[in-house]
Amino acid sequence: MSRSTRPARTAVAAASLAAGALLLAACAPVTTTLPYSPSDGARVNLNDAVRGLNLMVVSEGDGAPGTVYGALSNGSAEVVDFVLTAEGAAPLSVSVPAGGTVYLGEDEAVDSTIDAVDAMAGESVESTLSGAGIVESFSMQVFDGTLPEYATAGPTGS
Repeated sequence: MSRSTRPARTAVAAASLAAGALLLAACAPVTTTLPYSPSDGARVNLNDAVRGLNLMVVSEGDGAPGTVYGALSNGSAEVVDFVLTAEGAAPLSVSVPAGGTVYLGEDEAVDSTIDAVDAMAGESVESTLSGAGIVESFSMQVFDGTLPEYATAGPTGS
């Protein structure tokens, strides 16, 4: 009687394939552990504790005023005075208490209106965010009321 080696070869091939897949998976970066902005806006890390989250502006653009949306987060032990400057607009200053977060465009106690947005919807405006003695440049996306989620946003509510 002759015994077939086919089942043994199949098992060895399957084991090799499984081991190779495990080795390749171990080499791949886990993207869910990387910081990112899960929204339309930009993330600006000034340091490990002080950052801007999902920063964007809603405006009709072309020099019209706009409302900045997003959050300024201060995980430090001191008050941080943030200054957001969009190209062509007057600076927007917001003070955030130690361990606090201010939601721009949502918190009625904070005026997050900028006087002029020099880009059209779908474009971005070059901006800087400063706080805790650090300044970072970034591109802030411009939206208008075309998308339903922004239909009532902006300085005019339309």
